[in-house]
Amino acid sequence: KVYDWFEERLEIQAIADDITSKYVPPHVNIFYCLGGITLTCFLVQVATGFAMTFYYRPTVTEAFSSVQYIMTEANFGWLIRSVHRWSASMMVLMMILHVFRVYLTGGFKKPRELTWVTGVVLAVLTASFGVTGYSLPRDQIGYWAVKIVTGVPDAIPLIGSPLVELLRGSASVGQSTLTRFYSLHTFVLPLLTAVFMLMHFLMIRKQGISGPL
Repeated sequence: KVYDWFEERLEIQAIADDITSKYVPPHVNIFYCLGGITLTCFLVQVATGFAMTFYYRPTVTEAFSSVQYIMTEANFGWLIRSVHRWSASMMVLMMILHVFRVYLTGGFKKPRELTWVTGVVLAVLTASFGVTGYSLPRDQIGYWAVKIVTGVPDAIPLIGSPLVELLRGSASVGQSTLTRFYSLHTFVLPLLTAVFMLMHFLMIRKQGISGPL
């Protein structure tokens, strides 16, 4: 049998038993599901974002019109983009609530300090998704939001101006900025998020869920 062939080499049943038989403490309630909901929102983001890459054009002349095409012409494009936006907001909200839950229940204490650190990194990455994604439609709101955000480092002595130029790709917000933010939003940030999520979940798996206060 095919299953027996894989079972002999990979011990699939042992892996399945380990996953399904993990002990869940009796104090766990619905608030402990907030991290899982955040993960679900991220997966929805990946799926809907990937779908939109078939139509979106990351150029200053075509970005806005391509988003309009997605919303008005592409089959179910309006639904896909709307779900992408809604799940983005939901992801941020669930992440904030998850951070509060972990902090209030002391889930950051020894021996879970590294789990907390990876969670903080994931929070920063989530905020970065919001900033980079906001710029992609190339509308007035997105343009000025990016101009303000990328201009913040300019107040730092000595290295401020080089940092601004590094973020924008030039002295002003333009094609180089859009290209950078598109690459960050669709490749760099998802990859980093997936890596840190894997680390986060492996540590939770190893150490278990923190006890009650």
